[in-house]
Amino acid sequence: MEAQTVNCPNCGAAISSDASQCQYCESKLATVACPSCFGMMFLGSKHCPHCGASATQATAAQLSVLKCPRCKIDMSSVTIGTEAMRECERCDGLWVEAAAFEKICADREEQSAVLGLASPAPTHPVDLTSDHNKVSYAPCPQCGQLMNRINFAHCSGVIVDVCKGHGTWFDRDELSKIVQFIRSGGLEMARQKEKMEIEYQREQLHAEQMRSTDQDLLRRSFADEERIGGLSAARGLLKFLIE
Repeated sequence: MEAQTVNCPNCGAAISSDASQCQYCESKLATVACPSCFGMMFLGSKHCPHCGASATQATAAQLSVLKCPRCKIDMSSVTIGTEAMRECERCDGLWVEAAAFEKICADREEQSAVLGLASPAPTHPVDLTSDHNKVSYAPCPQCGQLMNRINFAHCSGVIVDVCKGHGTWFDRDELSKIVQFIRSGGLEMARQKEKMEIEYQREQLHAEQMRSTDQDLLRRSFADEERIGGLSAARGLLKFLIE
């Protein structure tokens, strides 16, 4: 995506849209696509610098304060494209509600907004032995129940934390990886793979039913032969006794 010159929403300085931090006021920056003209603008801008359209902002009523399931601190409300979600400013994780994630998966414009989200490098060293980097089950920010860890589409290689009733937790960069997977045709390949597996299971079931039917017919044939043999023996014995 070609970089554009836009204004920092905090101090107004003109900077490149691919910057992750304002060089003047040092505010953390992320770019989103304008829902009207799809030009790039910084998250938090009140108006698009290209077409002047009002930026979509989530209200406090739309997004209640939730705790990060990793860091246990309050998450901030952000809007990516037209979808409102929560972000942890410490670990850069994202909480996306179920309906919003479904729209991102289906809408290329929303996907473009996700890919435009700048994710700056951590300002502190990453400790690979910390609890954040160990496999663990995280609680849903809304209901508190432990979420299921799922390989998205069963073949993407991106493991996300899912609460079926509320939404999905994405650790740093996981949402972007999933969007890249979708746009590379990953979902279609996953559907084709699932269809092939269902067809294979159907064929296996049919073959098993045929084997079961053949075995049943064979058992009946043996039973009939035994009955016929028994009748023949009885007739032979009766004939012997009479004669």
